[in-house]
Amino acid sequence: MQINRRGALAAGAALAAGAGAARAQARPTIRLGVLSDMSGPYRDATGPGSVVMTQAAVAEFAAQGFQVEVLQADHQNRPDVGANLARQWYDQGVDVILDVPTSSVALAISGIAREKNKVFLNSGAATSDLTGPQCSPNTVHWTYDTYMLAKGTGAAIVRTGGDTWFFITADYAFGHALQRDTTRFVEAAGGRVLGAARYPFPATTDFSAYVVQARASRAKVLGMANASTDTVNTIKAAREFGLHRSMRLAALLMGIVDVHALGLDAGEGLLLTESFYWDLNDRTRALTRRVRAANQNRPPAMVQAGCYGAALHYLKAVADMGPAAAKADGRAVVARMKAMPTDDDAFGPGRIREDGRKLHPVYLFEVKGPRESTGPWDYYKLAATLSGEEAFRPLAEGNCPLVRS
Repeated sequence: MQINRRGALAAGAALAAGAGAARAQARPTIRLGVLSDMSGPYRDATGPGSVVMTQAAVAEFAAQGFQVEVLQADHQNRPDVGANLARQWYDQGVDVILDVPTSSVALAISGIAREKNKVFLNSGAATSDLTGPQCSPNTVHWTYDTYMLAKGTGAAIVRTGGDTWFFITADYAFGHALQRDTTRFVEAAGGRVLGAARYPFPATTDFSAYVVQARASRAKVLGMANASTDTVNTIKAAREFGLHRSMRLAALLMGIVDVHALGLDAGEGLLLTESFYWDLNDRTRALTRRVRAANQNRPPAMVQAGCYGAALHYLKAVADMGPAAAKADGRAVVARMKAMPTDDDAFGPGRIREDGRKLHPVYLFEVKGPRESTGPWDYYKLAATLSGEEAFRPLAEGNCPLVRS
């Protein structure tokens, strides 16, 4: 299997030739591997943009007495491929794996990182089990999860009268977890789930049959427990069959790249939950200006921003404890990351909990209409803000073995 290696990035200013370059070669090297979906349905929301944002963190980190390399590979949304790549990387000296969309792949790699005492910084997968029953002292879950999405979008829709639901669900760990967590909030608010249809992932492109089942249920809300291209295609099919006239469409995981692909005419009024938006404040706008040219002239998506934040905090922890100690003990690096407060231009101040859950504010957005948008990527208006403690599952409810009762 081919693994693409990007050029090594010096953690700081360019080194002079001659004796200076020779001394640089003697410095220890920390290796970051971005394992993502480089060619499938999650490519635009993760993939190459996650590499760009990891590189941005390295550039921002500046010289700290060690070098940093960034590698990348495509796991093809397959747990076997992702697990094999992770084992190869860890055995060959990669210190941390980042991103990893697709929950089934992420859960497999979390186990491998623990086995080999390496570090896994997840930004792309959603399953809340990464900080629940399958939590690990070697894993940090950085950007979002299914509990957060369910509480943000699902609970908001129930409060506005959407009390009967039908789900179209991606048939793997992520889809199952998102439907499960959303169902919890729907039922807690007095609502009911009338049915669900699971579809093969990533082999499905035609959602017509599932939309027909949803219409027959007579539910008020169509809950889309999927993401990226699948969500866009589900919404398009729902509109073709006229479901938007009788059911509210709940995009439980939808990001700015998906809104861009869908268009504001079709997306207007959708509620969605994200922990990053490029135009949220001065810091997010400054970050976007720094990376936009390298990121195909588009702002970073939420998961991509998570790779930046996670990589930057990891490098700060490595500098704090020393690269030799960090390379020798991944569990100790994660413990140091938990002990240090987080702060970056994507998410602002935050912290990492005992179970590995990164806490930061979360935002409920409403998609603007074409007349409200002032230009490309001006797509959201802020509807509500939740603190990290409000948005993510309470520590005592996760059943993480690392949490002492």
